[in-house]
Amino acid sequence: MRSWSIFLVLFLTVVSGHIVANPIAADLRCELLSNPLAIDVLQPRLGWKIGTSERNVMQQAYHVIVASSMENMNNDIGDLWDSGKTVSSNSTNVIYQGKGLASRAKVYWKVKVFTNAGTSDWSTPATWTMGLLYYKDWTGRWIGFDQYFENDDEATGQLAARYFRKEFTVQKKVKQATAYMMGLGLYELQINGQKIGEQVLAPVPTDYTKNIQYNVFDVTAALKKGQQALGIILGNGRFYAMRQAKPYKVKTFGFPKVQFQLMITYEDGTSEIIKTDDSWKGTADGPITANNEYDGEIYDARKELIGWSTVGYEDGSWQRAAYVQEPGGTYEAQRIGGMKVMQDIQPVSIVKKEDGKYLIDYGQNFSGWVKMRVKGKPGQQVTLRFAESLDENGNLFTTNLRDAKATDIYIIGSDQQEEWEPRFTYHGFRYLEVEGYADVALKENFIGRFVYDDIPTIGRFSSSNTLLNQIHQNAWWGIASNYKGIPVDCPQRNERQPWLGDRPTSAYGESFLFDNVNFYNKWLEDIRLSQKEDGAIPDVAPAFWRYYSDNISWPGTYVMIVDMLYQQSADTRVVAKHYEAMKKWMDYMRIRYSNEKGIITKDSYGDWCFPPVTIEEGRGKIADKKYPSALISSAYYYHLLNLMTKFSGLLGNAADSVRFEEVAKQLKQDFNRTFYNGDGNYGTKSLTDNLLPMYFGLVEEHEKTKLANRIVEIIEKENKGHLSTGVVGTQWIMRTLTNMGRADLAYRLATNTTYPSWGYMVENGATTIWELWNGNTAHPKMNSQNHVMMLGDLLIWYYEHLAGIKSAENGFQTIEMKPEFITGLQHVDATYTSLYGEIGSNWRKSKNVTEWIIRIPANTKASVFMPVSDVKAITENGKALLPNNTIQIDRDDKGNVLLVIGSGEYHFKIKR
Repeated sequence: MRSWSIFLVLFLTVVSGHIVANPIAADLRCELLSNPLAIDVLQPRLGWKIGTSERNVMQQAYHVIVASSMENMNNDIGDLWDSGKTVSSNSTNVIYQGKGLASRAKVYWKVKVFTNAGTSDWSTPATWTMGLLYYKDWTGRWIGFDQYFENDDEATGQLAARYFRKEFTVQKKVKQATAYMMGLGLYELQINGQKIGEQVLAPVPTDYTKNIQYNVFDVTAALKKGQQALGIILGNGRFYAMRQAKPYKVKTFGFPKVQFQLMITYEDGTSEIIKTDDSWKGTADGPITANNEYDGEIYDARKELIGWSTVGYEDGSWQRAAYVQEPGGTYEAQRIGGMKVMQDIQPVSIVKKEDGKYLIDYGQNFSGWVKMRVKGKPGQQVTLRFAESLDENGNLFTTNLRDAKATDIYIIGSDQQEEWEPRFTYHGFRYLEVEGYADVALKENFIGRFVYDDIPTIGRFSSSNTLLNQIHQNAWWGIASNYKGIPVDCPQRNERQPWLGDRPTSAYGESFLFDNVNFYNKWLEDIRLSQKEDGAIPDVAPAFWRYYSDNISWPGTYVMIVDMLYQQSADTRVVAKHYEAMKKWMDYMRIRYSNEKGIITKDSYGDWCFPPVTIEEGRGKIADKKYPSALISSAYYYHLLNLMTKFSGLLGNAADSVRFEEVAKQLKQDFNRTFYNGDGNYGTKSLTDNLLPMYFGLVEEHEKTKLANRIVEIIEKENKGHLSTGVVGTQWIMRTLTNMGRADLAYRLATNTTYPSWGYMVENGATTIWELWNGNTAHPKMNSQNHVMMLGDLLIWYYEHLAGIKSAENGFQTIEMKPEFITGLQHVDATYTSLYGEIGSNWRKSKNVTEWIIRIPANTKASVFMPVSDVKAITENGKALLPNNTIQIDRDDKGNVLLVIGSGEYHFKIKR
């Protein structure tokens, strides 16, 4: 037996989260969800990582045991499922094929792996627990108050938080206690005065008329024999919409409400359910007098309900909770980690201004809030205002927030030191202005709290170019800042919406930095549920804003993210689950918007936010301009047809494959007939209009050279070495240039520091990614300083083309390693943790030698493209390169050396 580490992985959704068992002989590496307390996937995918650094280890078979008890598990009895020894290299997509599982069933599982290097021990068992699978499993009722109270402001749409409580008695010894929670829009759960769980801003947002995600907690340790007290605070979140003035545009769902049940199992085998009903008491007269995602939170500490969630609290003035209508959506176990405070950030400077206000700089634009310690007089008001930047006078610049107040107010309750942070709001900011703070403003009294979804960082990139590194860092902060249960566009102004057009390609790049498979699976479901019966898909999903503009490039994100998840994880079920909805939308757009020339005419945004020709030309001008383009809509439709052809082939739907191929073939002819000018230019001769037919394969083979020359001419001559693309073109520019053999030009774009470029943002103080290329001069109406849409395909290019880490097949089971050893770039060091384990690529050039260290996880192979044709120019670990059982030698289509290697670490030196 081999004492390798076998890391167990449970996929909760179509392609989903992770359970990591205790390892056999290595440190525990936790990812996403650990031993989840509730899943509602009846046949989850099982997977594992083989933790060994040995060379060329490939799985040949596996044996999975799934049991209903730890006793059976310890005795190797798979009473739920015993796969037997199954000959297969599959270690990431093993679908549970056992007995049906009931609500709340706890399941134990382990695996033994058979490889070409030996057999592993049994892994340490892991578990999962089924959620409440049926509507009738919920025995309580929804409660709340469907009314305004004195503290509420109906005109501005601000509500005070709702507080609910209940006491009950535990008369026996508790074996297990599990809390199931649906608190809308946001909640905090307390038992006997203690908050339950580390989550914040929970649950994740959905269209609550379609689906509601519940959270589950093991609260066994919180219950002792005797009297108990439950407390629930409800905030507004997206349920009671941040703005109420435009019901035709903004979707709102009503007043906050909650359904909760506590399921207690006693040692003697009996059980009890404590549930929400009208025996609960509630009030809106608490310290959170207002809460709003855009505007902030107001907390009056004089109104604190001391001990309100503990036994014996006097609640005689509280009202009996009212039964209220159900939200309407299906109840689902939350399948992503949810938001948490992921990092604390201390200020880099605090300055007291002449007017007595403090200006605090955190040195980094991020999303979250501030935890404050304060001492003063009861009734004294401390006001915290947030902003991304300062104006020319050194004051907060808030114009770009539009009408979002982004202000928290704390009213001191005593003459003792108090500590406070908000519960039901967040801000996007670098700077904080504090007014009314009479105490000494120490840095430790104003701790920034960085809040985003609990998603592990799985990618790392560094290079010899400090600008490339800084852009990568800015991207990380911007992506994390905008993970809010949905991928929002920005975290600061009165928007914060999940625009589809921001993510079709950036989501792919994000996947190299963050383990976002669960996250984007959840968003795909949001998109699917937002589809209209006729097939229409909105520009924002969930459709909190009712924007169904019918275009290709925004809703087409649905198809592209399905492809991204398949590319990175190789699970065809994500394709199968969304196939019919994607097909329906494709047919809807073709039927409605194909003209007599065969062109898809409907577009809404064009190449959104392309840069003004000069920085001064865009000064003070509003970027919110739409330039619809039938070329963009038709080119994108062609690309999506090719993806649908691939999907139908994966699912074995031959008839659809033929149909999609035929439509694509005809569209290519119609596209070239309509848009090709015959002089190497398409459409308006813009860079984007030429990039799309090149990358999507619309250009005829004999015209490729002419088109490639034109693309280079636009960048080098007309743009003086810069890009001129908006959201659409930037998604394809880096890969198009590299595929054309001009990685050097892509590198120039990536390392420019003059306008327009990512480096220009850095040179002008950006610590995230701007919404606009001219974000320092554009009109503030639409000018976020923390966006991701302009990343385009830059991060993909970093990892796939600079580092050479790319999935060639089966979600990185076969890896393509073909980095661009670009002149001027001396070193790249990157890692990416795939479903199989960590992949590493570290190359460094010195004089005539390139050193390249490669790390490949077990059960994978890598095709390594060497930049030389002479195999004698390559050594591995100081020895001449010879064919052996770990390295196969071949040639690529250019005659250069191509190596095929298995798992392990390799030290290559290449003489050039």
